[in-house]
Amino acid sequence: MARYRQDASETRRRQRCRPLRNIDYSDRYQQHFTLGSDISTRDRDGIHKTFSGLMKLIYPGGEATQEEIEELLRFAVEGRKRVKDQILRIDTTMAAVNFGYSDKSGTWRGVTTLEEDEYPDYYQARRPEAEGEVEASAEERGSAQAEVAVAAPVAPEVAEPLFEGHREFQENQRGVSYETLLMPYLHGATDITIVDPYIRLPHQGRNLVDLLALLAAAKDPADGIAVTLVTKEDRGEYAQQHLLMLKDIQDSAATVGIQFTVNWDETIHDRSIRTDHGWKLLLGRGLDIFQKGSGSQFDLGSRRQEFRQVFAFGITYINEQEGAR
Repeated sequence: MARYRQDASETRRRQRCRPLRNIDYSDRYQQHFTLGSDISTRDRDGIHKTFSGLMKLIYPGGEATQEEIEELLRFAVEGRKRVKDQILRIDTTMAAVNFGYSDKSGTWRGVTTLEEDEYPDYYQARRPEAEGEVEASAEERGSAQAEVAVAAPVAPEVAEPLFEGHREFQENQRGVSYETLLMPYLHGATDITIVDPYIRLPHQGRNLVDLLALLAAAKDPADGIAVTLVTKEDRGEYAQQHLLMLKDIQDSAATVGIQFTVNWDETIHDRSIRTDHGWKLLLGRGLDIFQKGSGSQFDLGSRRQEFRQVFAFGITYINEQEGAR
């Protein structure tokens, strides 16, 4: 009887989905987004079919918000990228493709895979030598390198410019930390403003302390830094604990040369970090990007952020000094 009910349910599901076979949702994303120009026709067809199929399964009526459409589009682009990446490993004649899309404002949103972000050195497998290209012997390479070393003067190291633009991080991704995500843009600043409406719960307070500790470790011990937190006040049953937590953070920060102050603003919603040397970082989730760990004191993730999984989030880096020029 149970098997009969299961078969009957499957039959009804197929009957409901059958009318969708002749419907094409592949263009529904185009009112919001545009695929990268170097994506080939074959790759576009694969993306369109996957996107249309997902729309039929999840939003059969075709009604979806821009955020929901973008989620399905990223999934479809990632699926095609996985296929293309495998082809590139076995066929040197295939050209690499920059998979991603732009929104109506022209902002580029690149699409990567989780394993590519976590293990870039392993994911980017070395491609075979091109046909007809002869690799130099070890002796020849060593001799040529020695000649260059003698003839050419040593050029001074030039720091690479910091990335500007938007980056997306995937659900459950590892290898992310404030040290790599935020500190390159905060280093050298003496006045930093953090706007985050939700620094209330203990884990949110610990996130803030982690960032303050990195700032303290990066500065000269004789120098001071002013850090202002703009947030919303908790006026519920945990209001007292909220104030005590922020006071403890303030007292602790003062011992390492950080003047930490709190400004209340009940109107804020967006999350950002702004520095006095020109950088503005737009944080989709604020500092609360890490998933809850096991809770064990022996969990490595509680000691090193890069061992923890993150929520899906985005961050945009804006150089306001360049914009002023």
